[in-house]
Amino acid sequence: MNNQLLLDNLRCIPDWPIKGVNFRDVTTLFKNPDCVKAITEEMFELYKDKGITKIVGIESRGFVMSSAVAARLNAGIVLCRKPGKLPCDTVQQSYAKEYGIDTIEIHKDAIDENDIVLLHDDLLATGGTMKAACDLVKKFNPKKVYCNFIIELINEGLNGRAAFDEDVEVSTLIQI
Repeated sequence: MNNQLLLDNLRCIPDWPIKGVNFRDVTTLFKNPDCVKAITEEMFELYKDKGITKIVGIESRGFVMSSAVAARLNAGIVLCRKPGKLPCDTVQQSYAKEYGIDTIEIHKDAIDENDIVLLHDDLLATGGTMKAACDLVKKFNPKKVYCNFIIELINEGLNGRAAFDEDVEVSTLIQI
């Protein structure tokens, strides 16, 4: 899918956060009600027949659309956050980034083996954070795991889809 409305409203910020990076700013999509509706409806159509019981939003831009889609799919929401942001017992997953190690976590009681889980974030580049989130969710042994992004960068040689196991279906709404 390459929804023209989304492409037309996506802001690109050259050389941010560092020189040579063209940052794709999804906040311009979030402030436009037509874009929010389009994203919600496209994601609903993708997952309406999958039996999704939980949507895991990845900190922080993944929280926005995961909430709207969860309401549409009648699913629960699970927050995947940086350490120290969740108040109860958590399960963690660490992963390598360009400049060191990072960690994400979710509540220990957030997912169980009867769940069908959709993980959502704004952008697929290298896939590192979402792969870690996917591995974290798999520790709960859910029935099935899906991953979704609003944007996938395909022309920058990042090949983020290659990060995921074959049993994980990955979908994106627009490819750049």
